[in-house]
Amino acid sequence: MDLNQITIPSQNVEKAIGFYKTLGLKLIVEALPKYARFECTSGNSTFSIHKVEELPKGNGITVYFEDENLDALVLQLQQKGISFETLPEDKSWLWREAHLKDLDGNHIILYHAGTNRKNPPWRI
Repeated sequence: MDLNQITIPSQNVEKAIGFYKTLGLKLIVEALPKYARFECTSGNSTFSIHKVEELPKGNGITVYFEDENLDALVLQLQQKGISFETLPEDKSWLWREAHLKDLDGNHIILYHAGTNRKNPPWRI
């Protein structure tokens, strides 16, 4: 089994498209005003957005995007006007992460984990 795609909710798909294009995703389907789909820059997974009238309550959704050059990516995104809640920092689980929210409040984590992504020292 392989992960095909993740779909997140948005109240304004058109604005969300601009945000995710700025992050570096490649738009492959634009069915406004209800839907958009992107290719990730590496791997085979895709990412989509669908229009909702009401956003989820509580903790909502968290999406992780990995990039080998995390610090450089964060700097580039800041120069494009993207705001971060936390800048890249090393975590105790051996990942380096930066946190931000998209325009709908979905939690986005940009990270780099290298071999620890699937094979941390405590793996079973």
